[in-house]
Amino acid sequence: MKNFFPSDSCRETQLKAINPQSWLQVERGKLPKFSSSSSSIDSLIKVTQPPILPHFKPVDYVEVLSQIHEELEFCPPTQRSYLHLLQFHVFKGLGEAKLMQRSLCSAFLRAETVYDKLIFGAWLKYEKQGQDFILDLVESCGKCANELFGVIDVASELPPVKYSNPPPVSHRNSTTSRTVAFQIGHEKILCDRKKIATLSSPFRAMLNGCFKESYSDEIDLSENGISPMAFKLISEFTFTNTLDIEVTSDLLLEILVFSNKFCCEGLKDTCDRKLSSLVSSRRDAVDLMEWALQEDAPVLAASCLQVILRDLPESLNDSRVVELLSHTNSQQNSTMAGPAVFSLYCFLSEVAIGLDPRSDTGARFLKRLVDCSETDRQKMVACHQLGCVRFLRKEYNDAEVHFQAAFDAGHTYSIVGLARVMAHIKGSKSLAYEKLSSIISSTNALGWMYQERSLHCEGNESWDDLERATELDPTLTYPYMYRASSFMRKQNVQNALTEINRVIGFKLALECLELRFCIYLAVEDYQSALCDVQAILTLCPEYRMFEGRVPAFQLRTLVREHVEDWTEADCWMQLYERWSLVDDIGSLSVIYQMLESDSPKGVLYFRQSLLLLRLNCPEAAMRSLELARRHASSDHERLVYEGWMLYDTGHCEEGLRKADESIRIKRSFEAFFLKAYALADSSLDPSCSSTVISLLEEALRCPSDRLRKGQALNNLGSVYVDCENLEAAAGCYTRALEIRHTRAHQGLARVHFLRNDKTAAYNEMTKLIENSKNNASAYEKRSEYCERELTIADLEMATRLDPLRVYPYRYRAAVLMDNRKEKEAVAELTRAIAFKADLHLLHLRAAFHEHIGDVIAALRDCRAALSVDPNHQEMLELHSRVSAQEP
Repeated sequence: MKNFFPSDSCRETQLKAINPQSWLQVERGKLPKFSSSSSSIDSLIKVTQPPILPHFKPVDYVEVLSQIHEELEFCPPTQRSYLHLLQFHVFKGLGEAKLMQRSLCSAFLRAETVYDKLIFGAWLKYEKQGQDFILDLVESCGKCANELFGVIDVASELPPVKYSNPPPVSHRNSTTSRTVAFQIGHEKILCDRKKIATLSSPFRAMLNGCFKESYSDEIDLSENGISPMAFKLISEFTFTNTLDIEVTSDLLLEILVFSNKFCCEGLKDTCDRKLSSLVSSRRDAVDLMEWALQEDAPVLAASCLQVILRDLPESLNDSRVVELLSHTNSQQNSTMAGPAVFSLYCFLSEVAIGLDPRSDTGARFLKRLVDCSETDRQKMVACHQLGCVRFLRKEYNDAEVHFQAAFDAGHTYSIVGLARVMAHIKGSKSLAYEKLSSIISSTNALGWMYQERSLHCEGNESWDDLERATELDPTLTYPYMYRASSFMRKQNVQNALTEINRVIGFKLALECLELRFCIYLAVEDYQSALCDVQAILTLCPEYRMFEGRVPAFQLRTLVREHVEDWTEADCWMQLYERWSLVDDIGSLSVIYQMLESDSPKGVLYFRQSLLLLRLNCPEAAMRSLELARRHASSDHERLVYEGWMLYDTGHCEEGLRKADESIRIKRSFEAFFLKAYALADSSLDPSCSSTVISLLEEALRCPSDRLRKGQALNNLGSVYVDCENLEAAAGCYTRALEIRHTRAHQGLARVHFLRNDKTAAYNEMTKLIENSKNNASAYEKRSEYCERELTIADLEMATRLDPLRVYPYRYRAAVLMDNRKEKEAVAELTRAIAFKADLHLLHLRAAFHEHIGDVIAALRDCRAALSVDPNHQEMLELHSRVSAQEP
């Protein structure tokens, strides 16, 4: 998802350096030397305060998700899209990108009004920008790639205006002619009096009432802003109820204004719809939107809005668009977006702030969002976001007002903004500390509360608060960075690296890699510094360091002058070594360096994509796959990469087709591997195992390097295990280990376990732990092969290395429940749920609540879990069972 601001995982903290220009002025091959003094290191490594996140962050997100789910069950259909939008904001505050995307899809799919459909359709299109090539690939397979969120026919979605003929007027003069001439300038237009009278009540009164014109055969309309040609079209309309197909927009606008002036509802509706069909470009949309809002033409206004929204973010570069959407009144908002005004300005704000969090445009749209907020929830979302923008723009008084409004509406997290204003703008750190202490003592304390309070105290008190923050929410990066920086100021390099590695081990945050780069730079470990900056550039090629002042690639150029060059053979050896050690960051760095050589780039970008997927960076992985496709050295290679792109975006059948096309051109390892992988992952037919085995064996007969062959052998072993052919599986894993595919230890351990040899399985997993750099999953897996005491120890280590892994919490909770320690069991799950919205954690806690008879809490967890996965069968069954017990 596009973020409003640099997020916690992308740029929660920044680093201050010595004047960055000094980096750019060094002579070739020279870097500044840093003394070991505390002040010199402090100037290089200084962690700034974490930003105020512009997200909706309820203290108890489970309760809020539960409420939203309950409301979705019983609300009118027209409210569903808005509730899914609120759900989107909750998931955004939790950093759950996939769940955010699903909420937007739900808002679109469950939309009842045309306004919700066009707003959320455009929003989804915006989120998918840059992925048009996927639709092209689907179509290249002979399948029609109908876009889920395509253009909406607004006119067909909005029902025609219902109007009735004016009531008869009793003052009709029997001697009046059936025709009437309308004088417009120098031209007279003869019309049927009765037909013209049916246009509206004003015309009927004029022609058949007691006015002077009612007795006249000629009426002058020259001063009413209508041309003869336009009035002729109106006259024809009275007979046909349609407007000429060739009529120009200028004439239609005349007729629209005239019909509004004389209350001709049917004519206005027809004109409105006719004009909407002429909107084909952004320029048309902007020109006609002004008329639509002025003349209250809803079909035209919605059609113009759709064109503008579908052209985002480019349309925000048009000052007329920004002016138009920033200055509408409530009636015009209703004309343009109906009941979906809040959703509209949420979307516009999201795009504007994504382009520039300090922009006037973003501030103006957020101001409109605040203005149209009616409920407390809407005020919490809108006021907090506007407060964040005002704070970034250094408009501190306004920021305080909006943070206070959000806080008063119930958004506790806005206290962060208020505390910053108190402490750093008004100079009252003690008041900020007191406010945060009050919040901590009056609610279920969360990690961010202690993190924020640490900014307003000193010494051990600050350190203790940050320790508590990490305990409550280990995903917060600032505490690790602060501690690492503190260790460096004390010249304790090893502790500094240990601290920052704690978070990098489970959360690949760019700001943490940047800090580690600075640590390595300070101690002149240029090889390690180069590794980190190359990993940063892989993840974000445009990344800028030192508070955005220096492009990372420039620092990389300077650092590289101090590192020995590797030959192509050296690079392959380094890649093989790091891949075998499960050192994903190191592998990324080596591949980045290899891409500068004459090595085949398609293959390297493909390897890069595999690593990025393993590191849970799907967007960067897709970018690398696209580069692999672009640099493919042959058609059969290109088809493989296209197959992976299709498979990774949910088009499995088309991915298989690409694999077959590639095989027809040339039998290659990667084509057979792709086909085997996609088939194994997508087919529910057990008999397909033999086909997968054959495909992997074919792949192994084709030329490839040991890295990929090790993966194929590992996959083949897994298939043999599923088929209960343990002998063949053990053979595959052993061969994989012979070529140093370290992860095969896990498969071989499984074989030992299935042969009832837990000791051998435990020992095999110990080898994996000893030989891999990232081994949290190995500790978790080894826990299955030992006694309870050792199991608990392994799972504690897994949690220490990667607190985002959920199985250890579930296991410990289950053990506590078995020992009849119900409160402790619930508490174990609760501490993980506080920072991770996980279906399995919520499911287990709901089951615990049901077991101890707390139906309300069980129902709350069921509803929250179904917000995470609405189709989870076991969760649906538990929800149904618990609902039946609701008092």
